[in-house]
Amino acid sequence: MSDPTIAAEIPRRRTFAIISHPDAGKTTLTERILRAGGAIQMAGNVRAKGERRRTRSDWMSIEKDRGISVVTSVMTFNYGGCVFNLLDTPGHEDFSEDTYRTLTAVDCAVMVIDAAKGIEARTRKLFEICRLRDIPIVTFINKMDREAQDCFALLDEISSALALDVSPATWPVGRAAKFAGIYDIRTKSLHLKEELPEDDERLAQMREEVELAEVALPPFEKEFFDEGHLTPVFFGSAMKEIGVTDLLDALAAYGPPPRAQSSETREVQATEENVTALIFKIQANMDPNHRDRMAFARVCSGKLTRGMRLKHVRTGKQFALHTPQFFFAQDRQLVEEAFAGDVVGIPNHGTLRIGDTLTDGEDLRFTGVPHFAPEILRRVRLDDAMKAKKLRQALVELAEEGVVQLFRPQDGAPPIVGVVGTLQLDVLQSRLQAEYNVPVGFESTPFTLARWVTGDRAALEQFVALNRSAMADDLDGDPVFLAGSGFMMNRAIEMNEALSFHDIKQIGMAGKP
Repeated sequence: MSDPTIAAEIPRRRTFAIISHPDAGKTTLTERILRAGGAIQMAGNVRAKGERRRTRSDWMSIEKDRGISVVTSVMTFNYGGCVFNLLDTPGHEDFSEDTYRTLTAVDCAVMVIDAAKGIEARTRKLFEICRLRDIPIVTFINKMDREAQDCFALLDEISSALALDVSPATWPVGRAAKFAGIYDIRTKSLHLKEELPEDDERLAQMREEVELAEVALPPFEKEFFDEGHLTPVFFGSAMKEIGVTDLLDALAAYGPPPRAQSSETREVQATEENVTALIFKIQANMDPNHRDRMAFARVCSGKLTRGMRLKHVRTGKQFALHTPQFFFAQDRQLVEEAFAGDVVGIPNHGTLRIGDTLTDGEDLRFTGVPHFAPEILRRVRLDDAMKAKKLRQALVELAEEGVVQLFRPQDGAPPIVGVVGTLQLDVLQSRLQAEYNVPVGFESTPFTLARWVTGDRAALEQFVALNRSAMADDLDGDPVFLAGSGFMMNRAIEMNEALSFHDIKQIGMAGKP
């Protein structure tokens, strides 16, 4: 490896996502992390009123209206000698595909748990996704300034529910209204919001509990953390900004640097000199004035520089990086150079898609970016026939972005959109109206299930001919079988042994679900 800057820069990168059940305080924690990292002066508050609740990481109108995150925000900032790339994922399960794709681009995750509610369903599901990818987890138990469960009960729940060793890194001093700060077990130092007398009962209780924790629970070992078997646990309150700096300091100190990424042919090491990048997200119309379309790429290896030309592996064509950008929610900054672990925005007009690989010559495709079979299928109803062409274009753009999946029935019927949850339909309707001025409604379809079909060409052609009214093409032109019930789907599978029916499709691998 001849470029010394790569060797120096890679260990400084920390690329992480924040995952949680809705309402555990994830977006508030994101705000406080950005503030602690010096990225913003005044943090927003999702529960505040009016303009004060316009949190910096939630910029789409439906997010501001509902106080939830529905798209992944990307924010880059410097702290503690490290370059942090923070990816704020949607907490709502209706947007699980976006979250899953985001987790392909991170090296570490911060799991936020509500101190009163403990492990919730969505937290568990997101954790399982992290486990599939062996992503190390740092746990932040939030809302200690409110009524909370016993700390040992919370630690035991994390340990038993997630089969994960827990090692407390900090411990709360006081609870609920009497919550005064935290004690850092590693540095043996107190971080308090107010001075407490030495004989304060909260300090006595903390010392007693820490003594017990140090005997009963395993110490932090970086090797087990890196392998995803042990989680350091931080207590705090994002709202009161207690414990946030300790979390950031820990990520800087022992958060994992960029990891190797799997491709179809080999594993790509972050320290390689050749440039590779994975497109894991598309966001259209971030700036409504310019109708722009941004591809978010994780640099997987090498040194990416402004103006360089890379090979777009799916099309085989050259792609020039004229204006790559770093993000801070809506604010942007031109990228002169970026290294493995960095997330950059690449403006384009529909050339790049989710799952695409960019390289400086090598024919490789990164894997692990999936489409899941949708659980809800709806026809799009357009009341104004004059806008049919505009609707077709809008649906393609939003499907490329991953807002919905788009299926075109082979019998010429109106397009069908597939989603994981109904909130995605609300987002689609809202964005079609706001960004394209195309008001739509939705109608039910006779179909409830969709599966990608692959197999012997002759058998596939025969199956398609016999089931034309139940066949559709997805965005890539791959055949999809639509069934009205589980019974019909199982019957089709049993009667067509030469074919395979898939509920997951690897993006960017056309014809290879």
